[in-house]
Amino acid sequence: MTAPAPALRMGTASGRGTLLAAVLASGMVFLDSTVVNVALPRLGRDLGATVAGLQWTVNGYLLMLAAFVLLGGALGDRFGRRRIFLLGVVWFTLASLLCGLAQDTNQLIAARFLQGAGGALLTPGSLSVLQASFHPDDRARAIGAWSGLSGVSTALGPFVGGLLIDALSWRWIFFLNVPLAVLVVLAALRWVPESRDEEASRTEGPGRRRRRFDVAGALLGAVALAGITYALIDAPARGFDSVPVVVAALVGVVGAVVFVLLERRRGDSAMLPTGLFGSRLFSVLNIFTVAVYAALGGFTFFLAVYLQNVVGWSAFLTGISLLPMTVLLLVGSARAGALSARIGPRLPLTIGPVVAALGLVLLRGVDPGAAYWRDVLPGVLLFGAGLTLVVAPLTASVLAAVEDRFAGVASGFNNAASRAGGLLAVAALPLLVGLSGAGYEREADLTDAYRAAMLWCAGLLVAGALMAAVLIHRPPRAPR
Repeated sequence: MTAPAPALRMGTASGRGTLLAAVLASGMVFLDSTVVNVALPRLGRDLGATVAGLQWTVNGYLLMLAAFVLLGGALGDRFGRRRIFLLGVVWFTLASLLCGLAQDTNQLIAARFLQGAGGALLTPGSLSVLQASFHPDDRARAIGAWSGLSGVSTALGPFVGGLLIDALSWRWIFFLNVPLAVLVVLAALRWVPESRDEEASRTEGPGRRRRRFDVAGALLGAVALAGITYALIDAPARGFDSVPVVVAALVGVVGAVVFVLLERRRGDSAMLPTGLFGSRLFSVLNIFTVAVYAALGGFTFFLAVYLQNVVGWSAFLTGISLLPMTVLLLVGSARAGALSARIGPRLPLTIGPVVAALGLVLLRGVDPGAAYWRDVLPGVLLFGAGLTLVVAPLTASVLAAVEDRFAGVASGFNNAASRAGGLLAVAALPLLVGLSGAGYEREADLTDAYRAAMLWCAGLLVAGALMAAVLIHRPPRAPR
């Protein structure tokens, strides 16, 4: 018995409904990832949060996504992509409600951890249902439409979020997910067909074993990231030699070592087959990813707080200040990918980070009372142009560096690497620039920290550019 061929077509009611469910669901995740940084100053004041509280508000979510997104994709393959997708939507929405109802920082952080776990189920599902459901002739069009419409939701997120924060409260950026989720659930139940990987969900032939979930690998990855993140965030308040910080650091390092040993022993059945790192190019590209997305995560974290608490902008103006960057990514990514296909990835991945770093150097000079068009927009445009040169070539090169059968796990790991980069930057940068406690509410302290953070982020980008210039070449065609 073989699974029926995917049959949905673009232009039909079922095709439009399935695309609607996938776009709205991914839009919820993208909305929260772009808007929460804008809300940090307001929620910090309302809840009496310290810098560490703001860091965990961002990182609790990123930690769960980075650690469990691969497991979420595997669960969909085994138990049904629509089923796990819907579970992720409901989970994410209930956690969003808890975020909006939080009465103190600890409650908000706990809810953000839960929200990240729901996102880890939802994020891979929104794309996999399109891949598995549409007819091969329409699959590329469906995924292209998903990419474009999801990008629009990303662009609209700061606009809508800023309005909600200024007009109502930061809590409404979480409550907004409820009506969106209702539409997603109704559309999915009505139009999205169920699908699963038959190889993952049954035993075939004598001596064949059902493929196992690498739950231990996912948990060890989470422990490693959590331990290191906790140590970095808590060190300014407790001291580097305090018992909790030392224990957390040791737990993180030991968890990372055991994770690598476990994945190596499990071979191709591991969540992350270590054979992938036999490709030097794959390894270099993922280190490059961590550096670039660490710069992006640190930049957006500091800029949102600085523009509101020092420059004096509203949440709405802060939210739309990065809109040109998003527009550049939407318009230019396909062209950057085509350029990389013609000339190879090394030049775009070298020039892009340097251009983005120049943008951060310009933004470092933003002062109180700054004008958007004169003082902020030029740096945002440079940063966005540089990032546009990077994103599509990086993704294409990661996939080209491995065999086709590992395309899913390679893409998932690169996604996790990008989130881990942002997570580590938000954890480490306040420590490196000396910002702690309520320092983000003091203009002088935040100004010094912001300017130092922009230099650190620019340095990460330059380091990525040097890595690309020396170590990245046109990937050879991997065995298929």
